[in-house]
Amino acid sequence: MGYVTAVPHPRSEAPGSARAGRLSLAVALLSGALGAAVALLATRQQWSQGTATVAGGAFPLTAKGSDVTGVPAALAIVGLAALVAVFAVRRAGRFAVAALLALSGAGIVAAALLGASDSSALDEQAAQASGDTSASVDALSHTAWPYVAVVGGVLILLAGLLALRYGRLWPAMSGRYERGGTPQPRRKAPAVDPDRPEDLWKALDRGEDPTGA
Repeated sequence: MGYVTAVPHPRSEAPGSARAGRLSLAVALLSGALGAAVALLATRQQWSQGTATVAGGAFPLTAKGSDVTGVPAALAIVGLAALVAVFAVRRAGRFAVAALLALSGAGIVAAALLGASDSSALDEQAAQASGDTSASVDALSHTAWPYVAVVGGVLILLAGLLALRYGRLWPAMSGRYERGGTPQPRRKAPAVDPDRPEDLWKALDRGEDPTGA
């Protein structure tokens, strides 16, 4: 007597895949939103400091992250928008948006690392303060805030990689379609009883002909 092997329906989703989808979705949302907030916060803090020689004395100079480079803040906003847009598209569109999310995080990391040793913003301030276009900053030092921006970029990059790997398991914003992608059937209008005046009025409010003509 032969044995019949149960073959799962191709549209059925394995419990492990569903669990991985839910977990990856939660981690991506948390890391993406947190990464964008951290990157934006870091760009508003002091990244570097130094002095310029003005009238024989040392004039203090400071530069915020936004003075050094505007790339991390701009990419943080792009990444946050991409994180939301992931749920508004499907298939190839979702893959493209997920790639944009990952690239935004990578761009923040690269820009913040370059800004961690940049002195151009303070050199410009030194030239303005001394009135000498060839002047440069003295006693240059940097804070840890550029590396905080790097952490924010890494979190956004993680969200993008999760979207690329598990995005196909995540739900979409639109509620018009079912899980299989087929349109949901429209609800039938309730039958109108001609002997009930309230039913006639409701049919008229819906724009229907209660007489059925």
